[in-house]
Amino acid sequence: MGVFDFVRNAGAKIGIGKSTDEIAAEEAAEEAAKVAERAAATAKRRNAAKERMRKAAEAKRSAEQKEKREEAKKSVELEKYVRDMGLEVVGLDIRFDDGTAFIDGEAVDSATKERVILAVGNAYGVEKVDEEMTVASDDGGDAEMYVVESGDTLWAIATAAYGDGNRYPEIFEANKPMLKDPDEIFPGQVLRIPQ
Repeated sequence: MGVFDFVRNAGAKIGIGKSTDEIAAEEAAEEAAKVAERAAATAKRRNAAKERMRKAAEAKRSAEQKEKREEAKKSVELEKYVRDMGLEVVGLDIRFDDGTAFIDGEAVDSATKERVILAVGNAYGVEKVDEEMTVASDDGGDAEMYVVESGDTLWAIATAAYGDGNRYPEIFEANKPMLKDPDEIFPGQVLRIPQ
């Protein structure tokens, strides 16, 4: 006895085997199914990535819109704050953007202009003031600016600026209505020191 080789695709078909063509067709179908599965998984990942990107872009737009609304609100609040102080500025326009306040308008005099700049600059959240204000009447009243340090008092500032602490009311008056009380100044606040 021995082992005999036969041709698979020849002979009587009695239902016990598959031809090489049938096996090849089944393998091709299985491979096509795997390819389709991988393509579907890739498409799903791409769609998920696109959806994440769309949501991220939407969140960014929403955050930018919220920031613009907050900045517009801050602009209105700053304008109201200046007007409530009774400072005379024709065409006052304050725009707030990313910590910077942009001020336009015409002040009645340079002292009023400086008061507006200081009032806005000393408001919480304002890091910088960019002003393009004009002055209706140049009174020559430009003052020096002084940044309050820890432990400062108006008396000490007047002593340093004028050599006489008794002149502190001049500094207080020069900074009204921003200052309401001569004993209430804080570090980092900027004050006008009239010359």
